Amino acid sequence: MSNAPGQISRTRRRIVWAAGLAALSLSAPPAKAYPIDCAILLCLAGGFPASAECAAAKAEMIRRVTPWPVEPPLQLWRCPMGAPFSGSAAVPMQAIPPEVARYRDGIELYHIIYSQRRHDGTTYVTDRSRLGHYDAQGNFSWIAIRMREAPDWVYAASGVSKNAVLAELGSVRLWRGMLLRWRDHQGNYSEEWIRY
Repeated sequence: MSNAPGQISRTRRRIVWAAGLAALSLSAPPAKAYPIDCAILLCLAGGFPASAECAAAKAEMIRRVTPWPVEPPLQLWRCPMGAPFSGSAAVPMQAIPPEVARYRDGIELYHIIYSQRRHDGTTYVTDRSRLGHYDAQGNFSWIAIRMREAPDWVYAASGVSKNAVLAELGSVRLWRGMLLRWRDHQGNYSEEWIRY
C-alpha cells in the first residue's frame, strides 16, 4: 500500500511541528510562581502601575482587608527575599531594610463602624471604629479610634461630611466600610474605600 504524496508531507509536517514543540519545552526554563506578597510590595512601591501582576496584587491586598476575616494587607513574612526577616508570621521580623519598612509603615487601614441615631431630641452615637497598623517589628494590630478625631483625608476618601460627624445631629445614619491608604516611592498617597 503506497502513501499519497500529500499525506507524506502532512505527516512530515506534524513530526517536525511536534519535534519543535518538544525542543521549545525542553529549552525553556521552568516558570516559577512568585509569592503575591512580593508583588504587593513591588507594585505598592510603584503606585500599582498598569500590569496584570500589579492588578492581581492590588486585588489581593483589597481582598485581605474586606471582611471577614480581615488580614494584614502586606504580609512580608510570605515574601522570600533571602533576608532574615522573611521567615513566618510567628517569627518576628528583625532586620527589615528601611526602604521596605517605609512601604509597610505607609499603609493605613481604617475599619469604620459609625452611626448616629436621633430620638426625642437626643443623638445617640455608636462608634466601634478601629485603625490597623504595623508596629516597628512588623506586627499588624488594631487600636480603637474615634471617628470624630479622624484625619480630613478619611472623610474625603469615604465621602462622609466631617461637619455631620462633629455636629452629631443624627445625619450620619451608617458609615461603615474599610478604608485602605498606602504610599508609593514618590510619597504619593492612594486610597481605596470598600463599603460593606
